[in-house]
Amino acid sequence: MKKLFYVGIVGIILFEILNVYFIMPMPGSQRMNSINVAYFLYHFRWFFRIVFSLMIAFGIVNEFKKRKWIPAIASIIAIAVIYLFNFQMVADHMFKQPSQLSFQSKDKNKLNDSSMVVAVENNGEVKAYPIRYIVYHHQVQDVIGGKPMIITYCSVCRTGRVYEPTVKGQPEKFRLVGMDHFNAMFEDATTKSWWRQVNGEAIVGSLKGEALPEVESVQLSVRKLFELYPDALVMQLDKSSKSSYDSIGKFEHGKSKGDLTRTDSLSWKDKSWVVGIQVGPTSKAYDWNKLKEMRIINDKVGEKAIVLVLSTDNQSFVAFERADAEIFAFRNDTLIVNDKRYNFSGRGLATSQQLKKINAYQEFWHSWRTFHPQTEQYK
Repeated sequence: MKKLFYVGIVGIILFEILNVYFIMPMPGSQRMNSINVAYFLYHFRWFFRIVFSLMIAFGIVNEFKKRKWIPAIASIIAIAVIYLFNFQMVADHMFKQPSQLSFQSKDKNKLNDSSMVVAVENNGEVKAYPIRYIVYHHQVQDVIGGKPMIITYCSVCRTGRVYEPTVKGQPEKFRLVGMDHFNAMFEDATTKSWWRQVNGEAIVGSLKGEALPEVESVQLSVRKLFELYPDALVMQLDKSSKSSYDSIGKFEHGKSKGDLTRTDSLSWKDKSWVVGIQVGPTSKAYDWNKLKEMRIINDKVGEKAIVLVLSTDNQSFVAFERADAEIFAFRNDTLIVNDKRYNFSGRGLATSQQLKKINAYQEFWHSWRTFHPQTEQYK
């Protein structure tokens, strides 16, 4: 009975630690290909807890009869570990959803002009989500232009993505469950499959291989947002999350000091910023320092001719398709080709023509190359 008690104590402590270790950014955990082990432990967590609890229950009476302090201390340690790893270190307990979503127009918006947002346009409605807020929430579920969407952000990858929360045509709810290879991971409410934030793909569970429909989004400063979309609405501070927000925007401006969220000022380092573009199976990464120097890059990703531009605010960027023979110029945030001019959103200034956007993502270089291992570097 003595052995049974201590096997149960040690077993439940190790289980609770490992159950969180594999899906949180702990030393070594995110560099392993351990997602299947992590999912197995999590999926069968109540089985392990019941088995170890029964062992403790069968042995606890006899052990307390023989000695009191040792089993009491062991029990206290076990309870502390259970509490710590189930209530303090669980992803959706650490990063909570907004208690209430609120938006304001340009006149009532309280964010400064240099704040960065992820903006989405649908059916004539434009909503913007400040990075300094969604970097804490990791995901915000909203409706834009009548369509449900999930706006996601992972601070460790510096990846912003927007998806339709639908699986096989059916609406779905998601919660933050942890991370894999330093990228946020969500769990759907129906099948409990785990989905990767960076590409919306289910990586483990019964829906493995399925992908969420991605929605076009763009990263802009608040100033550029209202310049392009005067009627846009901007998400405002959630009072219940105020103390957790990056209120002065250290992360979005590359001034965070944390090991996971810092920025390398030199090019092509793990935490250097790049803009990544993928067209079909081909992907390419553009160094942020080079983009700031050039301001405009006419290039090809695979067989697709593209143009990538960075605003004079050094924050807002966007990419468009172009014809092979077209070489764009860029002056005062205006795209120029032949005798045609387009504003930063790709709208023609003298015509009704609209350039076709391509999703472009600002990420840490380590993240882009991890999830696009065959990517080409623009130099």
